[in-house]
Amino acid sequence: MTRHLVIAPDSFKGSCSSPDVAAALARGWRRGAPQWRITELPLADGGEGTAAALVAALDGTMVTEQVDGPLGEPLPAHYGLLPHLGDDGPPTAVIEMAAAAGLDLVDPTPRSAGRASTYGVGQLVRAALERGARRIVLTLGGSATTDGGVGMAQALGASFTDHSGAELDRGGAALAGLRTIDLSGLDERLRGCEVLAACDVDNPLSGPSGAAAVFGPQKGADGPTVEILDLGLRRLGETLAEHGEDHRDRPGAGAAGGLGFGALVFLGARLTGGFDLVADAVGLDAVLRDADLVLTGEGALDVQSMGGKAPVGVLRRAQHFGVPVIALAGSVAEGSRPAVEAGMTAVLSVVPGPGTLAEAVSGVEQNLERTAEQVARLWSAADGGRG
Repeated sequence: MTRHLVIAPDSFKGSCSSPDVAAALARGWRRGAPQWRITELPLADGGEGTAAALVAALDGTMVTEQVDGPLGEPLPAHYGLLPHLGDDGPPTAVIEMAAAAGLDLVDPTPRSAGRASTYGVGQLVRAALERGARRIVLTLGGSATTDGGVGMAQALGASFTDHSGAELDRGGAALAGLRTIDLSGLDERLRGCEVLAACDVDNPLSGPSGAAAVFGPQKGADGPTVEILDLGLRRLGETLAEHGEDHRDRPGAGAAGGLGFGALVFLGARLTGGFDLVADAVGLDAVLRDADLVLTGEGALDVQSMGGKAPVGVLRRAQHFGVPVIALAGSVAEGSRPAVEAGMTAVLSVVPGPGTLAEAVSGVEQNLERTAEQVARLWSAADGGRG
């Protein structure tokens, strides 16, 4: 009987997309065990690479739009456009907020932390609506912003004014002067649009566990800037609460600088786990039912991998069907041990030996192929040569 291998990796961030990771692993496995049937199923955890993974799995297309970057500079940003999302539903857009407002687009300083805006994210939402999308997947993560999604809402027609009636400047620091909010101008097409926001953190909007206090420093905010940003988020939450929209303490409201809160209020979104959203959309469970082995992986397996990352998500679903899982990574840290204890058959690094990060990045596809070939030969030998 022909063995069935499912290859379901996340991206190796910064070096290789999940479709390219899957293709490299498949090439290596075919050299080591050519008799196997292989299903390539690129995945993501709701962060970077989600659009590419879903486009590859669901026959979608990548679309490029010119938008305002986090500090107002024009830049090209990509999003995915799908005919559906794992069902017979409406056309779906997959928007990674980091594509238009990501931390890698700025030099993180106190000034940029205060000025960074999600305006470009709203421009992508509007562009997707104009292309007929009636379902939007918005991934929350990797943000440079702490504006509670106000910039996004401004791009979609909402108005936020100060005590003099002037429209607020973009960026989280300006929210401290917020006086009134007018949502009557929001794009009417949002009313007929289902929005899913992929979120894997449970922080509230503001306070000691909120967006500014927890994530502001990594975006360049110093102590005084964190205080200003938190004050602005509190003001935003209080003002909307007066209008019956009180989501300040919802788990995930503080995701992506408060964009989780903005998605709830301005887009009517439903917050959901990123990995499960992607896995359900691509039909992971259906493929696992007759699998004999799964190869998964990501760039680094460490202590964070147990908290909603793709390899452990794949493991938990594969365990339901009694399918063994091997995880491959560029870096395998000591903190990866819980993954093995949770049931991973093996956790292996694809890096052949000591070297620089640049060398590991430049050779990632060759390393993936080589490692997959060796695993295939070992697995076949252990299986009595039947592989």
